[in-house]
Amino acid sequence: MSIEKLILTPLQKAIESLTEVIAQPKDEFIRDATIQRFEYTYELSWKMIKRHLVWAGFSDVPPTVKDLFREAAKIGLISDAEKWFDYHQARNETSHTYDEDTAEEVYQVALKFLSDAQSLLAELRKHHG
Repeated sequence: MSIEKLILTPLQKAIESLTEVIAQPKDEFIRDATIQRFEYTYELSWKMIKRHLVWAGFSDVPPTVKDLFREAAKIGLISDAEKWFDYHQARNETSHTYDEDTAEEVYQVALKFLSDAQSLLAELRKHHG
């Protein structure tokens, strides 16, 4: 049984949406919109990594997100698992963004995340068109 290639359009649109909001002059509303777009772009990203591993024939998909990122780095899907651990931590912090300091920290992480999400999409396109 052959597994279909991944449909990358949702991830592409999420990245475009994050790119668009980051390009805006920052204020409280842009910061909050950036955090929200980071959340769903991050969620799509790790789910695409997981789906890619299944597509690539990995019989034992790593049970934790950190193990998933380690495996993705091993096969060259992402460049640095440690950075993705930071993105995961920031995503977990987004429920606490009512705190100004936390919101600012997550916003800064979202800015860094964008280029890694774009790189992930480029790598996925090599396999899935």
